[in-house]
Order: sequence, then C-alpha cells, then structure tokens
Amino acid sequence: MSLSRSTAYSHTLDGSQTLAIEHTLNQDTSPKKPTLSISPDLTLFSEMADVVKATPSKELAAKAKKLYLKHFSDKNDEDLVFAVAPGRVNLIGEHTDYCAGYVFPMAINLVTIVCGKLNGTESTINLVSANMFNESDDENADSEKLENIGAKTSFDAKNVEKLDSTHPAKWSNYVRGVAHNFHEKSEIKGFDAVIISTVPIGGGLSSSASLEVGFYTFIENLFVLYNENPVDKAHRCKKAEHDYADVPCGIMDQFISTCGKLGHASLIDCESEEIKHISMPDPEISILIINSNKKHELSGSEYPERRNACFEAARICGKSSLRKCTMQDINENVKDELMIKRAKHVIGEIKRTKQASEYLAFGDYDKFGDLMNQSHNSLRDDFQVSTPELDQLVDLARECKSNGLGVYGSRMTGGGFGGCTVTLVAYQDHEKVIEYINERYSGNATFFLAYASEGARGIQF
Repeated sequence: MSLSRSTAYSHTLDGSQTLAIEHTLNQDTSPKKPTLSISPDLTLFSEMADVVKATPSKELAAKAKKLYLKHFSDKNDEDLVFAVAPGRVNLIGEHTDYCAGYVFPMAINLVTIVCGKLNGTESTINLVSANMFNESDDENADSEKLENIGAKTSFDAKNVEKLDSTHPAKWSNYVRGVAHNFHEKSEIKGFDAVIISTVPIGGGLSSSASLEVGFYTFIENLFVLYNENPVDKAHRCKKAEHDYADVPCGIMDQFISTCGKLGHASLIDCESEEIKHISMPDPEISILIINSNKKHELSGSEYPERRNACFEAARICGKSSLRKCTMQDINENVKDELMIKRAKHVIGEIKRTKQASEYLAFGDYDKFGDLMNQSHNSLRDDFQVSTPELDQLVDLARECKSNGLGVYGSRMTGGGFGGCTVTLVAYQDHEKVIEYINERYSGNATFFLAYASEGARGIQF
C-alpha cells in the first residue's frame, strides 16, 4: 500500500494562508482494498502526524467576535475593533539580541487577535482570554467561573496592578504591562476585549510578544493613537515583559512581531536597531516547525543566569557587549570555564547569523543549513539550553538528509529548555520528513509548515 498526498495553499484577502493536505491510501495490487480519501479541510490526519494548519485571520476574528458577544453585556457588534499580531520563528541567531548582535527571524502565520470596544467607564479594562478555557467549558461558563480559572480579569488603566505569579490570571501581566507602557497612557479609557491566539504557549514561537504587540496594536486602533515609531513600540512591549512578566528578554520578538514583512525573513541588527528584509520567494523551500510539546519557561533562573554571564564576560573584557568581543578577548580575560562557553556561543552565533542572511539572499540553502546545524550544536554544547527532546528532533531531521531527503539544516529555536525546532526542507520532501520524524520521535510532536507573515496591524471585519 502506498500513501500519496497533495498539498495546496490558498491565500485570503488579509494575507493569511491556509494549508490543505490531502492523503489518499492507494492500493498496490489488490483491487478489493478500499481507497480512503480524507478531506483537505481536516487539521489532523488519520494514521498520520499531528499537522497544524493556520487559521485564517478572518476566521479567528469571527470566533473572537462571537466570544465577545457571549461574555460581555454589550450585544451590539458595531464599532468592534480588531487587531492582529504574529508569532515568529527565529531561523538563526539565538541569545544574541541582548548581546547587541544579529538575529534572523520571520513573522509567521500563527497569530494573536484582540477584539473589543469601549465600555463607557473611565478606566476599567475587562478582558477574556479564549486560550484559558476550551469550547466545552465555554458553553456553561459564567463570569465567576471564568475568573476562577483565570480566563477573565479586570484592571484599572490609570493604576495598573501587577498580579502575583500564583494568580490564575497571571497571563494578563503581559497586557497589563502594555497598558502601563502605552505611549499615550493617559488617553486610555475603559474597554472590554477578547483575546484569542493560535501561537502555542511555551513553544518558543513568541506567544508572549504576539500577545503584547497585538494588545498594543489594539489600543492604537481603538483610540486612534498610533505610535509612529515602530521600534519605540517594540521597546515599550519589551519593557512590559521585563517589568510585569519578569522575563528579561531581548528586543527580537517584539521587533519582528511589529515589523515583520510578508514573504520575507528579517535580519535585525540589535545594536543599531536596523532591519533588513530578505525575500523568501522560492516555492521549492519550506520552513518546517516541529513542536516537541515540552513547554519552556523563561522566567526561571536558567535564562537570567545565561544573560548575566554574557554581560559579565563583556564587562571583564572592557567591552559594552559581546558583539564587541572576540574569542581572543574572552580567552585572555575570562577565567570561568562556563562563562567562556556562554561567550563562545554568542560570538560564534553573531557571525553565523550575518553569514546565514547572505546565504539565504543568494539561495545557497546548503550553506545556510550548515550554519543552522552549527547553531544547534553550539546551543546544545556551549550555551546548554537544548533538551533531549529537541536534540532528538534535530537528529531525526538530520537522519532524513542522510537518507536522501531534502533537509538542509535543523536547529532548536527560541530561548530553549523546551519548545520547537525549525528545519529548512525541500518542499517536495516535507511530508516524507514529517512522516519519518513522527514515526521515530519518543514524544508526541506537532508539525507546522510556516510562511513569512506580515507584522502587527488592525484588520477590518
């Protein structure tokens, strides 16, 4: 029995893209065996891997609107405002943004949507997060139940309270911080809003920045108070994450969610804060994201420890950042072996990222893939932020190449300690690669074919 599949892409008017894959079981010899055709509209395929298709923004907005009308007293759907912000996948350039280095992400077609309108109060903001409950819960959920599970929360825009890390609605600290850091904070009046996201939480695809930038963009559109400086907007969202979520992240995630360009990856210089969009027009190349489904947490000690080690290594060398250091500087001045390994990764990764952007621009996928492989090895061995699950997914992808499939390179992506890998694959082989990895991975992986999406924006619905 052979398994044949056809894959088709369709584009919606708002620029989002849906992926449909049709699987047909074909008989080899016996005419008595049935042929099974599975609808291309299905997200998950029988007897196959867990393959996710992106929900078009318009469809997600319709769901947000329905939830708004259900959970808030205003049943008039006129004047509802919608905003969307993407997650991202970092192709290469990990843990370099806070070291003033280069990063090379692209915004992806997994997004956060915020939908809402003014509620007539002076400053009371009421929020419902659709990601905190499932649809069966929603059928019978009242306001008290939603509050108990953290799905509904309120705060005062004039005096934004930061919730304790044990609070069920601690997720709202990200958006609370955004309201506090909005560039025209004094102009914010009370509103009700629903938040819904397809970016997997804890997957290393920047669900937090998508949430922050989406919420900021919603406020901009609701009050017609636009921040004309997108870099400042990204910094304000970053500060929200620092001060309210206690995650000392770099600028990359908020930057790409704000400034991403459809059909392009973006080389970001985190020192000059300049961005260079590099076209990815080749239909023969695909970006395959594989979620290990081992969630990562970046507010623990591991992330700050590595960040501080990078800062300290640069200080010992008398430099403002590791961007300014060479390995000769490190070897001559730093004595701590672990700190040397951390610096080695960052210095090498900055160089790899700049080179990788040039290879992608010229279509040299073999060399780009080699740099992806080097990046993962460095993150695993020197920066030590990988996990056995991520290592296994990367190793399986590399085995595909050894077996003649079109895999150019694979690496973990995101902060580490769980989350996703990103793999550059030949489009014609992507299904075989998914099948090979899914059959051998020790966990339950989720697969997603990503494309380069537009940055945050208001949408009409």
